[in-house]
Amino acid sequence: MSAASDSYDIVVVGAGTAGAFAASTAASEGLDVVVLERKPEEEAGHIACGDAIKGKSTFPDVIDLDYLREESFTNQNIRRAVFENPKTGEELDVPFGQAGAVVDRKRYGEVILEETERAGADIHYDTVVQDVVQADDGKVTGVRAKRNGDPLTYEAELTVDAAGALSILQDKGEFGDASFDTNVSYSQFCSAYREVVEVPEPVDYEDAIVFKPTEELGYLWYFPRTGTEINAGLGFQMTEPPMKLVEVLKRDMSRRPEFEGAEVKDKLGAALPTRRPYDSAVADGFVAVGDAAGHVNPTTGGGIPGAAKSAHWAVKRAIDAVVEGDATEERLWRYNHDVMTDFGKRFAAMDVYNIWGTAHEVDELTDIITTLPAQQLLNAMTKGETSMSLRLKLKTVFDTYGHWDTLRELYKVRGIAGDLKDHYDRYPERPGGFEGWQEQRDSLMDDLYAVSGADPKY
Repeated sequence: MSAASDSYDIVVVGAGTAGAFAASTAASEGLDVVVLERKPEEEAGHIACGDAIKGKSTFPDVIDLDYLREESFTNQNIRRAVFENPKTGEELDVPFGQAGAVVDRKRYGEVILEETERAGADIHYDTVVQDVVQADDGKVTGVRAKRNGDPLTYEAELTVDAAGALSILQDKGEFGDASFDTNVSYSQFCSAYREVVEVPEPVDYEDAIVFKPTEELGYLWYFPRTGTEINAGLGFQMTEPPMKLVEVLKRDMSRRPEFEGAEVKDKLGAALPTRRPYDSAVADGFVAVGDAAGHVNPTTGGGIPGAAKSAHWAVKRAIDAVVEGDATEERLWRYNHDVMTDFGKRFAAMDVYNIWGTAHEVDELTDIITTLPAQQLLNAMTKGETSMSLRLKLKTVFDTYGHWDTLRELYKVRGIAGDLKDHYDRYPERPGGFEGWQEQRDSLMDDLYAVSGADPKY
């Protein structure tokens, strides 16, 4: 049976945060856009997520952000992070300068799709994308899919890959002649699992997001949607031996008195990137956004802000090219520059610490982390940088007795992370300088591997 065909200015694959913000941006600019989502409408928005965000200022102003907050922000009073030491039971409190929030991820997903339709985009549910369509010169011209079981080809000047981690579009597409980053493997990703749990009594950390390292290279989290509804989950790096996620989470919850008599309301797993952003997320007729481009904080796994911003920036940069029928790699390139000189450089610096961590035992890392001053720990996790006064340096040296060789190594790694951020600020504004930029970046990474003894990640 031959496939029917639909034609749009832009086709967006995936109806998560990145897909919704890409489509909302395009539709608000008057472009003809469709979002393809494999789930049925009633399941859209049901995604495994930690649910914690900074606040509505995280999002581009292309949807009704007040409506989003009112409908899906269930806890808007997150004022600290708590790091639990699994060896000693001690807790390290890290205050936030600005209150964050925890959301009901399913309702959040429903609202952003409501807003996407209100902006004028079409959404096709029950649509499973199976392949990428490319012209003889390699330009992506759309996708092939099945909608309610019927084959259909979607033709578009621009295809936006918002299909998430290890996207099928990148598996099917041929990008050998493009700058698009194909240096991607499962070992650069994290496997995660979470449950939404109703507890009998309000927890004493209703104003906090709680983290706890696991025996493997990963961490547990407890994020309160409300005082009695907790998002409990964990993840581990796929470079490590497989961890039995459900068993590890259940074991830890069984030791926490607040979960006695608790009821599990929902459970779900997912994969997410814990790597630097893609070196380039564009090709002729094609752009990747959000998780599909590695736009996730590689330390915390937070992906909502990067998805929303990158999708908005990508489409804003693409509008003129789409209208003129010239969505080439060259015309889309400034989107890469937008990402790399903003959150991209921070995420690349954070990834340096992830790589360094793979060369050390979890117990040693925990000992060092729990002796770091709170603000410096927060800066390292969110900005990929840290600095201390002389007094704090002396105190940290005293508190880390027995780990001084590792601390000296960490000091060198900190310098490499800083140099890397500076290098990302010099990301080329056009494709011509790309190879030279990559060579210099890779030289910095070679320095990291030499200092840390870690296995190369890329």
